Amino acid sequence: MSDQKSRMQELIKLLNHASEAYYARDEEIMSNYEYDALYEELERLEEETGTVLSDSPTTKVGYEAVDDLPKEMHEKPMLSLGKTKDREELKVWLKDREGILSWKLDGLTIVLTYQNGELVKGVTRGNGEVGEVVTNNVKVFKNVPLKIPYQGELIIRGEAVITYSDFETINQKITDTDAHYKNPRNLCSGSVRQLNNEITAQRNVRLYAFSLVKAEGVDFANSFERQFLFLKEQGFSVVEYKKVNAETVLDAVAWFERQIDRNDIPSDGLVLSMEDIAYGESLGRTAKFPRNAIAFKWADEIRETVLLKIEWSPSRTGLINPVAVFEPVELEGTTVSRASVHNVSIMKELELGIGDRVTVYKANMIIPQIAENLTRSGDMPIPETCPVCGGRTEVKQMNDTESLYCVNPDCEAKKIKSFSHFVSRDAMNIDGLSEATLEKIIGLGLIHEYADIYKISQHKDVIVEMEGFGEKSCQNLMESIDRTRETTIPRLLNALGIPGIGLANAKMIAKEWDYDIETIRQVSEEELSGVDGIGEILAHSFCEYMRDPLKRERLDHLLAELHLMKPEISEVEQTLAGKVFVITGDLMHYANRNELKEIIETKGGKVTGSVTSKTTCLINNDITSASGKNKKAKELGIPIISEEEFQNTYLG
Repeated sequence: MSDQKSRMQELIKLLNHASEAYYARDEEIMSNYEYDALYEELERLEEETGTVLSDSPTTKVGYEAVDDLPKEMHEKPMLSLGKTKDREELKVWLKDREGILSWKLDGLTIVLTYQNGELVKGVTRGNGEVGEVVTNNVKVFKNVPLKIPYQGELIIRGEAVITYSDFETINQKITDTDAHYKNPRNLCSGSVRQLNNEITAQRNVRLYAFSLVKAEGVDFANSFERQFLFLKEQGFSVVEYKKVNAETVLDAVAWFERQIDRNDIPSDGLVLSMEDIAYGESLGRTAKFPRNAIAFKWADEIRETVLLKIEWSPSRTGLINPVAVFEPVELEGTTVSRASVHNVSIMKELELGIGDRVTVYKANMIIPQIAENLTRSGDMPIPETCPVCGGRTEVKQMNDTESLYCVNPDCEAKKIKSFSHFVSRDAMNIDGLSEATLEKIIGLGLIHEYADIYKISQHKDVIVEMEGFGEKSCQNLMESIDRTRETTIPRLLNALGIPGIGLANAKMIAKEWDYDIETIRQVSEEELSGVDGIGEILAHSFCEYMRDPLKRERLDHLLAELHLMKPEISEVEQTLAGKVFVITGDLMHYANRNELKEIIETKGGKVTGSVTSKTTCLINNDITSASGKNKKAKELGIPIISEEEFQNTYLG
């Protein structure tokens, strides 16, 4: 028994760590296959021992909501579903009843509330009881109706998703392949939980309703399908479904399976719900699962093969990703011979070695993954030198994850990728400098740092003689480069290729310090981490870049070639100019913190995420709260005021 409990504690630690990474940070530190296997082992041990430990993931739903967005409790708890991979079990579960079989979409669950025909609230699933308020972001989803014919209170649940085609389009716009998003689910989660809904609007997020929670005064004749039809009438996109019974359910499952390759909407299985609403509710629930529905997950097609080698692929940031190359196998109708291992930590966990027999599968029937290492020789060396430049490598740890980096600042892989990013559309936007052209120019030793691009005319005679170039194309390139000498600070910061700092974050940083590049270069990690959307990790990355002597020198060289434009800001009613506010707690006079933040910013003030010595005041209706922000404000002598005090004092 003691061995079993020790194993349970070990499993709980692993699973909770994976859940925290997945739900709170949108990071995937183990595959779905690994998670399911460990979860099922824990369930089996709990059943055998009759013990369920307090922190077991089998007793919890989801993970706690992050602090960046206002939180709100759901009217009804959102439970996970029991699941099966056995198709025959679906027939047994239905018995002599009818059911509704639909896609189990792989995105982010959202609860929408409508009153008097208007959308008034959108809240994420969160931990199932408390979610994050994302109303402003929901309003810019591509297919969510802002007004509906029904005038009573309506509450629905739906899955926010980004289609595979939109996902590919978004990644294609990112010239640096190492900065590509990993999968639609992570991109969707990050898009929905943005503090700036302009970014959400650019991501083509869609919502598909899968459940109706409340609709006052509507008779659905006890039919789950009638609820779907009602939602369609109101203008909602509804998850694709089929009405089934025990005789037809297996054919319906097979039909959905055939649609996977052509389905543009990410899914990770199916959901079977009771068509008879009252009967389904009469079945009750367990501590974690409702009994009126069950999830069906595809049984992964797994093939055994032999690991041939690990390829190490360097990037512009210095990160070197391990890629497993194995004897080709057929999976889900295609030949597969490669799978990303993601990082050093996962490679160590799998104990990989040349010649090991491994099993591979496609996550969600799409992305090749290693499921298990059957021989676990563990003799795979981690390269001490970069495969591109031969420079020294170093294993670095962030968020409990070990990754391999090339530490040579002059690595050719870094140069080509970083220069390619520098000239890309959302950065300096220089036409005519493709990655192939950059490779030729770098190979000739014509550019060594970003500023050299703006001195390229000194080598016009060499460029004219390059393959694919002539007088005209060379002149076009020079003019294209010159056009970008006048640029903005957000474009410049994005172009520098600082890990984690994209155009959206660069805009926030520029605005925070009034588009003053010298001030921005001197900000501290504490100051920067107080900017919404930045956080400690990005702040450290940014400040580490700006502190590096070589990077500072090269940025000086670049700035000498550029003219930075500052956007025109109206001085009308800039009554809060120079003042810095922090907002926390529940609000009563504003819909949410973003609304109050917008008012402050339009009047010239700033809103940050943490209390510092530069904070003018902390806005919190619960002045006596023992929260961390209240405590920090009291320590620093920063006034804590209510909404009304803020309005009377600062808005007049």
